[in-house]
Order: sequence, then structure tokens, then C-alpha cells
Amino acid sequence: MQLLPGVRSVVVPTDRLEVHLVEYGPEEGVPVVMLHGNLSTGRFFEHLFPGAPQGYRIIAPDMRCFGDTERLPLDATRGLADWADDVAALLRALRVERPVHLLGWSTAGAAIVDFASAHPVTSLTFLDPVSPYGFGGVLADGTPCFPDFAGSGGGIVNPEVVRRLAEGDDTTESPFSIRSVMRGSYWLESHSEPREDLLVAEVLKTVTGDDNYPGDSVASPNWPGSAPGTTGIINALSPKYCNWTRVVDLDPKPPVLWTHGAEDTVVADASMQDLGTLGELGYVPGWPGADVFPSQPMVSQIREVLGRYAAAGGHVRTEILPGAGHSPHIELPELWSGVFWDFVGAAERG
Repeated sequence: MQLLPGVRSVVVPTDRLEVHLVEYGPEEGVPVVMLHGNLSTGRFFEHLFPGAPQGYRIIAPDMRCFGDTERLPLDATRGLADWADDVAALLRALRVERPVHLLGWSTAGAAIVDFASAHPVTSLTFLDPVSPYGFGGVLADGTPCFPDFAGSGGGIVNPEVVRRLAEGDDTTESPFSIRSVMRGSYWLESHSEPREDLLVAEVLKTVTGDDNYPGDSVASPNWPGSAPGTTGIINALSPKYCNWTRVVDLDPKPPVLWTHGAEDTVVADASMQDLGTLGELGYVPGWPGADVFPSQPMVSQIREVLGRYAAAGGHVRTEILPGAGHSPHIELPELWSGVFWDFVGAAERG
């Protein structure tokens, strides 16, 4: 589908891989980098570009495993550090030398902390981020339910979703086709997305398999029978490898914005993609009970860690947006954009 007016599509060779991105605004503008999450691409931000204030250069890359970026494996044992290093390589190639405003949606919430741990940033925005303790298989304090982190990683993904992605299924004939998944979890059922065909086509570019989505897995004696492997995006999100609680230790501490859809069912205290929730509801047999494998309180974990960031001297602005699910920038673009650009402008002024 054609790009919106003023939006540029570019493929940038870097010292790590070739990165495809969409961008907007003057090349000498203040850099704002927007990183998408799992099963999405940079074009999930494109609709926001024309309404942006003048003077900003918005850069939205397709991350490794997704979109039109070069198809290389992802090392899950580094958490989301491959993504962070890819962004650093991209900025070097683009000759962006000043600190950026950095946004991470969902999965990329962990990647922006990896980046900020190694590079100065002007601000950090968490958009419905993955929990600071990763996704699945942990208790409230981040302790794993099982020593091998069973119940998280590539083995927990429904293989029918992967099969339909690989086959390019753009229909709604199954609840496991990506169009159905979007309507059921990306945004609320009440939202009618005018760019749905484009976004479905973008997700169907996902690289499936053990190296990328969902990744490999290993057999486990613990429920539900699999533990994280070492490659691919869902393993990178496993608490075995993903932990961004070190945001508390950043020095200096950039201002932080956390925006979250109040009705998000993906990153929630009882996520409908968390095996603890699904087991309790009877969707996954053999659930060992809430004393062993409860729902992961993801939003509460985010709130607690960012509370520690504030207590350590950081500035945190929190906006929980009613009437939005996992994609408030898509469901409520004007409201979300107003919050975001107000925050970025304040951070830019210092």
C-alpha cells in the first residue's frame, strides 16, 4: 500500500544488517526513534507521522525478524540486545550523532532499556511494554515458577498461528489467522482499523521458524512441558533472558513516559496470552494451580519498577488510557499523540 504523503521508505546498509525503515521530517531534525513490537513493523507508526510537530525526524525501522529488514537470526540469550545493537548500528549508518528520543512498543520496551544502558538518550517512552521481568512463567517478584523457566519461550506459541503466518493467511477463517489475532488482541473489538489490510500484509512478512518467530524450545518435565530455547523472538522475551529492571540504575536518568491501554489483554495483570491465566481458565490442561503458576501481574510489575526509577531520582509520567487495548497509538491516535509529543517537547526543552 502506498506510503502516506511525506513518508519515506529507505533501506539502510549497516555494519550488522540491512535495515528497512520508514521516516518523516527533515534529516537535520530532532531524532525520534519508534520501535515496534512482536508481529508488527515500522509502518504500525506511519499514521502518526503527518500530525507530528515540525522539526522532528521520525525513524521507524523494521526490527530483526520482521518486515523488510534483512533476514538474520536473533540470539535470544541476549534478550532484546540484538535489537538494541541493530538500532545503534542504524543510527551510526544514518550519522545520527545526538541522543535520540526512543520509544518502545510492547516487546521493544525491553530493547529501549538495553539501548539506553549503552547509549545516551534524551527520553524513553514505554508503550504497553513487556513486563520488566519478561513474558510468562514468573511470580510477582520476578522469581521463575520453575527453575528452567518452563511456561515461557518459543514452545508456548500456538503452532497454528505460526503455520498460518508462514502460509500467508490474510483471512478471518480461523481465530489463529493474523487478522483474527489483531482484532482479538491488538485493539478492542469496538475499534475498526482503516489500515487493517496494510497492517496484515506487514505482519505476514514475519520470518517464521526456530531462528526468528517464535524460536526454538526444549522439553521440560515441568508444566506445560516446554522451556525456552536459545533463538528467536519469543525466547528473547522469556524471563530467562529478558529483564529490564536495570532501568532503575540508569545514570543519568532520562525522563520516562509510560502509556498503556487500560483494557490491554496482552500486557495485563491477567494476560490472555499468559499460560497462568489460560491454565486457570481451563484452556491449557494440567495447570498446577495458582500457588505454583499464577497469572503474571505484568502491569503491576511495570508500575513497581518505574516507581523505583522515580524513587531513585528519575522523572516518570504515567498515562493509562481508557478505551484502548494493546495499541493506544492506533486506537486513540490523536489522544496518544498529544500525550507523546507534549512529553517529547518537554524533554527536549530540558
